[in-house]
Amino acid sequence: MPEPEPAHTFQVDLRGMVDLLSHHLYSSPRVYIRELMQNAVDAITARRLLDPAAPAAVEIRVGDRLTVTDSGVGLTEDEVHRFLATIGRSSKRDADGLIEARSEFVGQFGIGLLACFVVADEITVVTRSARDPEAPAVQWHGYADGRYAIRTLPAGAGIEPGTTVTLVPRPGAEEWFGAARLAELARHYGRLLRYPVTLTGSDGIPVPISDTPAVWDRPQASPRARREALDAHCRELFEFEPLDVIDLDIPLVGLRGVAYVLPTSAPPSRKAGHRVHLKGMLVSDQAAELLPDWAFFVRCVVDSDGLRPTASREALYEDESLAAVREALGTRLRDWLAGLAASDPALLGRFLSAHHLAVKALARYDDELLRALLPWLPFETTDGSVTLDEFSRSHPTILVTQTVEEFRQVSSIAAAAGLGVVNGGYAYDRDLVRRLPDLRPGTSVLDLDPDTVTAHLDSVDPAVELAAARFLALARKVVDGYGCDVALRSFHPVTVPALLIDNREARHERRRAEQEAASDGLWADILGALRSAAPRAQLVLNHQCPLVRRVAAIADTHLAETAVEGLYGQALLLSRRPLRPSEHAQLNRAFLGLLEHATHDSGQGTEDER
Repeated sequence: MPEPEPAHTFQVDLRGMVDLLSHHLYSSPRVYIRELMQNAVDAITARRLLDPAAPAAVEIRVGDRLTVTDSGVGLTEDEVHRFLATIGRSSKRDADGLIEARSEFVGQFGIGLLACFVVADEITVVTRSARDPEAPAVQWHGYADGRYAIRTLPAGAGIEPGTTVTLVPRPGAEEWFGAARLAELARHYGRLLRYPVTLTGSDGIPVPISDTPAVWDRPQASPRARREALDAHCRELFEFEPLDVIDLDIPLVGLRGVAYVLPTSAPPSRKAGHRVHLKGMLVSDQAAELLPDWAFFVRCVVDSDGLRPTASREALYEDESLAAVREALGTRLRDWLAGLAASDPALLGRFLSAHHLAVKALARYDDELLRALLPWLPFETTDGSVTLDEFSRSHPTILVTQTVEEFRQVSSIAAAAGLGVVNGGYAYDRDLVRRLPDLRPGTSVLDLDPDTVTAHLDSVDPAVELAAARFLALARKVVDGYGCDVALRSFHPVTVPALLIDNREARHERRRAEQEAASDGLWADILGALRSAAPRAQLVLNHQCPLVRRVAAIADTHLAETAVEGLYGQALLLSRRPLRPSEHAQLNRAFLGLLEHATHDSGQGTEDER
């Protein structure tokens, strides 16, 4: 039988651990005051479990050193050895080292006091256990290099059950120990703590840190007074006047709070700065994971008993509870939104003018909400910015574009032809328009393509087209290099001489051809194999426009070619899509060519030419 291998104990470099905490676990040294307050609050909670009538107070004193005193459960000498001198062991765990089933504590990782070494070289803890009335007070003195000493204090020292932690600032860390800075940080983290917390500076006057109950739970004289208090709270925390305030309440996880509706639009890419407190202690003021992604129109402040923090206590632990809370809060916001249509249409109108994008994102997956808000959601159409509900009454057949560019190309022509076109190029719009037939029976939705547009443009008389055959052949030759065909039609408005009808497939084929021409070898062969027979773009010339008729009658071939390039360039500009370098060059060439013809025809040459 083989001999057992000798067992060894891991050695821990405390300075390395402190560096790990300061640079990788905690976002800033300022969290040390949160850890001290959290340990104090958890100690009081533990004592209240033994004796509900036990005193509950936390006092922070600032001078040449910092002391935090609590009336909590305290520690015996054996517990001091086990919990203060062992990294990762928490007094909030049972004898087997497992986190207790109780959820009264926030700190459960055994590293809170260690975080204080980020700003201090020496920590002194004086503690007396409330569990054992005969237990003496114990002093633990620890150093950042890993040394510590423990001594038992005399029985007559007059120390009450509880704990006092004293920190000596590390050189260079004094900025974190100023009274004003500490008061700011303590309020930032501990404003909603359930036990009284005070801070006393050199003037000896205690200043309250905790401010409970939370503003959303305070009794007010009237609903108006409550709203004014909540508005002031929003201005203080988020620096905006809320459009509305939504109460949040999820009893299963002990969550209470409010959501403040932003008065102006916010981009979906901007992470929401929700403030989340766990049992009163601020965990994060940037908790984007609290709400669904579509809910970027609110900023929340909540306090919960049932969510879990990460080890750093600066974020929420992603688990089933958080997922359920996120879904429940999303439902609450959706219900508020649906209720506005019936309760306050004016407020709904103001909300949608700022946040229609968020509502459309939600309505894509919610038929009930979409049906309720259909009379309110604006869309860009050939009739202007109107709702789909209103638009479908005038246009039983709705055409929807794939991109903003396509809509801009055809909007003026389609409007004159009586076509109902919706711009489907914006986020979520196309998906919502495609669902309209399910909500409004009798309405049909079709994709817009070039053939649909040209089919609604009037054909010219065959004799007119025959007379213009030479010019049309010349025009096709000019624009063929741009991957474009030419057609002659009559349409309104007559002020539009030419219309460039393009689509995604045609643009894709043009880009492929350009890359093939610029490539060689194997890559050119691959691109050539991908050649598509997709329809080309069309330059539709308007025979109703007097300018087009005059251009078609030009006898000078060179001038006619230049004029066609000018019409093509003008149609490009009307499409309002980004121009490629080759198109910029074409516009410049057409402009200079026409300018040259104009100056020669006017007979105004230079002195040298004369």
